[in-house]
Amino acid sequence: MLPMSSDLPYNTIDQLLLAARAARLNGYAPYSNYLVGAAVLDDQGRVHVGCNVENAAYPEGLCAEAGALSAMVVAGSTRAHAVLVVGTGGTWVTPCGGCRQKLREFCAPEAPILTASDTEMGPRYTLAQLLPQSYGPSHLGLP
Repeated sequence: MLPMSSDLPYNTIDQLLLAARAARLNGYAPYSNYLVGAAVLDDQGRVHVGCNVENAAYPEGLCAEAGALSAMVVAGSTRAHAVLVVGTGGTWVTPCGGCRQKLREFCAPEAPILTASDTEMGPRYTLAQLLPQSYGPSHLGLP
């Protein structure tokens, strides 16, 4: 089991980055033409990926982070250690509000949320920075 800290070895960051970039290329975004990939590192050291999938009936699409979390749960894990999101464009992509809440279900507040593009790493946050004073499982008596 991995510790829930914000310290990630460089080789782990590289693994997440490569996985998220590859997932982004498989995104389905015919309406926005904005592809996003996400990679989630679970507490067992496994990487799970997702890509955005748009739908003509906006906003019924699926975010990359939600897809990666779903893949993690399918693989038998419910604890995420870190997340890396890759997008394109002039600004760094961070998880949307809905995905921040989804991440809160599986991540500790200090979990690192990293951003990147096709060519470079971007800002690094904790989940608590992106979703301060969040509502989570502990409010319902769960660990």
